Amino acid sequence: MSRPTKAMRVLALSALLASTAMSGAYAQVADQAAERLKVLMEQQGTTLSWDSVDVDGDDAVLVGVQVEAGGQTESLGDLAMNGISETDDGYLIDEVLFDSLSFGDDDGSLAIEGVEMSGVLLPNDDKLDQFGGTVFYETAEVASVVFTQGDNEIASMENLFTEMTAPVDGEPMEYSGSVETFSVDLSIVQDPQQAAIIKALGYEQLSGSLGFAGDWQPADGQFKLSQFDLAVDDAGTLGITVDLGGYTPQFLASLRDLQMQMAANPEGDNQAQGLAMLGLMQQLTFNSTEISFKDDSLTNKVLEFVANSQGAKPADVANQAKAVIPFAMGQLGNPDLTMQATQAVSAYLDNPQSLRIAAVPPSPVPFALIAAAAMSAPAELTKTLGVTVTAND
Repeated sequence: MSRPTKAMRVLALSALLASTAMSGAYAQVADQAAERLKVLMEQQGTTLSWDSVDVDGDDAVLVGVQVEAGGQTESLGDLAMNGISETDDGYLIDEVLFDSLSFGDDDGSLAIEGVEMSGVLLPNDDKLDQFGGTVFYETAEVASVVFTQGDNEIASMENLFTEMTAPVDGEPMEYSGSVETFSVDLSIVQDPQQAAIIKALGYEQLSGSLGFAGDWQPADGQFKLSQFDLAVDDAGTLGITVDLGGYTPQFLASLRDLQMQMAANPEGDNQAQGLAMLGLMQQLTFNSTEISFKDDSLTNKVLEFVANSQGAKPADVANQAKAVIPFAMGQLGNPDLTMQATQAVSAYLDNPQSLRIAAVPPSPVPFALIAAAAMSAPAELTKTLGVTVTAND
């Protein structure tokens, strides 16, 4: 055998051995990542299982995935994990792809299409709290969700997109997302009175969109929902913001454990379960919240509907509502808030643009204090929370 031929054979054998070793290493990392995913989901009260794991390089497919939660088991089909690697923070997966999903029975079914995630991290135990206590991902997308009853499409959602930024140098995790469009069929409402109201208002078919954003610092539990805008076409936009403290991964784990205990023992002592929930909620602090509504014709439609049912004019109905507000608000025992709400609602009914209710205390308020005030001095609660009502601002 010539030296060149012998050298080529040695080189080929070396390449084969290296390839085999590399393939084995990839398979080991893929199996470990799959098992880590199973552990993290079990910590969230969900059990994952699968028939097998097919590995191809740094990609893997979990074949025949089953998920069990709350005593119910559903099939997820196959789950593809592409670009698996091991990092100092945990197992990183470039892309996770789900099969088309379908759940339900004759009473109703749910179909989910185009589910994918990117930048998925399965954190190590020592990094778990830093990333929120569970699986972290950079982006997630759902192409469509459709709920049907029989041959009727009751509700649907298209193009859900969410993204998060990983916490770096102590900065909070930021998140944002949107639903491009959703629709709800209210023509199926069976109650004659409700159906008549829906038809009169012209809302038998609802459509709209959703946008949300905020940030969360798992280390100290500061959680902000800085935007949650639910827009319904030809009606208006409901906006909500929330700012809480104490919303830590430990709090979430305790809340999840309590919920699992309550679900496992539905006939248990309701009073004891309520006290346990109240004790848990006292770990939170209230910083602020706001609820707003930006009108897009809903208010005038309601005034006209009520006026027609009473044989009156919309302006008469608006004046009746203005007269009721001082008496309704007066029961709160806060004269300043009563005057403010009366003026705001009057201005809004005269020119429906926006109505805003905010609670912004001068300093964070423990939920324990809120609960105590609600039971012992409810008249003081609106003052403690710094509640205000404004219109058209």
